[in-house]
Parts: sequence; C-alpha cells; structure tokens
Amino acid sequence: QVQLVESGGGLVQAGGSLRLSCAASGNIFSIITMDWYRQAPGKQRELVASLPTGGSTNYADSVKGRFTASRDSAKNTMYLQMNSLKPEDRAVYSCGMRIRTTILSFNYYWGQGTQVTVSS
Repeated sequence: QVQLVESGGGLVQAGGSLRLSCAASGNIFSIITMDWYRQAPGKQRELVASLPTGGSTNYADSVKGRFTASRDSAKNTMYLQMNSLKPEDRAVYSCGMRIRTTILSFNYYWGQGTQVTVSS
C-alpha cells in the first residue's frame, strides 16, 4: 500500500509564491518518476513538471522560469516552488509517482490534489 499526501496549496495574490509538497509513504521499493499536474476548471489535466530519477527535470512551457520542482529522495518527497504566480495558474495541483513496490512490480500513484487560487 502506497499513499501520496500533498500539502501547501492556498490563495495567493498575483506575483506571489507558493510551495507544494508531496510525500509518499508505504511499501516503497524505489521511485521511478515524480510528476506534478494541474487541472484548471473546464480544461484538461496538464503535466507541469516531471522529475525522473536520475534524469533531468522537464517543465511545461507555461511554467518555465517560474516554477521549480525538486525532490528529497531520503524523504520520498517532492516539492513544487511556484513563483511569480499568475491568475491563469489557478488549478487543482496533483502529484503523481511511478513507484516500485517490489523489484518486479510498479504502479502509478496519485495524491489527493490541492487547490491553488491566484487573485488578480
């Protein structure tokens, strides 16, 4: 059993900053990828940042230069530092991780989602 718990969403003024966290716990053998998504009202879910283990972090063009994703492997936790927030960044942000529970098996797990609201 694996759980992902997110924290850090909220309301911020345009130009402000927020930091999201996503902590994985449970039967974790290793983590393959860590991802951040967002879904705005009436829009499709968008991949915001992807952190493959041992690879380079990739960002959506819409957040490059403003958002920074990072990870603390010892804590099985990833972060999303969001700076210079814009009203169009308003969305439910979710984390996802591809996690091996044994050397032979892996699944994709989701956090519960956290609301980010940016006022103009």
